Amino acid sequence: MTTVGEFMTTRLVTMDGNDTLVAAAQEMRDSAIGDVVVTDGDNVVGIITDRDITVRGVAESLDPNTTRLNQLTTKDVITVSQYDDAVSAADLMRTYAVRRLPVVEDGRLIGLVSMGDLAVEREPQSVLADISADDPNN
Repeated sequence: MTTVGEFMTTRLVTMDGNDTLVAAAQEMRDSAIGDVVVTDGDNVVGIITDRDITVRGVAESLDPNTTRLNQLTTKDVITVSQYDDAVSAADLMRTYAVRRLPVVEDGRLIGLVSMGDLAVEREPQSVLADISADDPNN
């Protein structure tokens, strides 16, 4: 059995829900990532993606300089443990139609597992795994 902890990403970027969309977009650009975990102290309160900023923010004419992450953050985040089976994590992604799962231990964020991480681990010859394993093309 392969566990989530064996391949989760531990290079995490978190931001406070009171930060702006611009700040999150800049952090994503600078870190070459597509999502930020939104926290309140040590607690995971949501996730915001580059797509959320575009589709739920900018496309709705919200001002990215004043709109706060907690206004657009996807809440009710499904989390996993580092000890959970990779297949179970994939099943959760499928069931809840999400592409990322925060990995928590004792309520504290310790990692993130994405659909791409699962593809690289479970189906290394797939197109998604190939794309996910490649360097960002900023």
